[in-house]
Amino acid sequence: MAFILQAIDLGKQVESGGQPLVILNNISFSVETGDSLAILGASGSGKSTLLGLLAGLDVPSNGTVYLDGVDIFSFDEDGRARIRGRLAGFVFQSFQLLPALTALENVMLPLELHGLADARERATAALQRVGLEARLGHLPRHLSGGEQQRVAIARAFVVRPKILFADEPTGNLDAVTGGQVIDLMQELNSAQGTTLILVTHDKSLAQKCGRQLHLSNGRLVS
Repeated sequence: MAFILQAIDLGKQVESGGQPLVILNNISFSVETGDSLAILGASGSGKSTLLGLLAGLDVPSNGTVYLDGVDIFSFDEDGRARIRGRLAGFVFQSFQLLPALTALENVMLPLELHGLADARERATAALQRVGLEARLGHLPRHLSGGEQQRVAIARAFVVRPKILFADEPTGNLDAVTGGQVIDLMQELNSAQGTTLILVTHDKSLAQKCGRQLHLSNGRLVS
């Protein structure tokens, strides 16, 4: 099986009070195409920083990341953005929906940015798949937290990304709704063959993934 993601000696440190503060210390691991991986750790363990580096949203102090065989840090930010646009989808704890757009328009947006003529049809089908066919014309403020996250998941999967990065996607949801959201992501992960990289502090949610990595004080401990 080919690797969709490889992290090699990935490290991040910043200056704090004139002293170096190590956030991540030489992290290395690989993820196979179609796998689902949970990155676990307490608050401050470095897991969200790690996710940002894996997606090329931040730059490491040392090491690199290969996405689909490409060394993403051999590119500048514009180049990394193009790689993300081609390969990746994102789901965040805070949903990140545009408040002036309806559910349908939010899901159509990445398709329109890709210049696809059938954006409306594909976005409608994506929202139907996550059970929101009755909410197409609703603005985010008229949707529950669980519904907003379903819109965000539909938006992430509608472009059929090779890899999906999810940062605490259930953090603003109750336990039952959070479990349903993770189940939905896993279902779409299996149906589309999308690799799933999930950051969470919730062990019960992490166990739904095929693999778990544990971070503590910026180091991989298991």
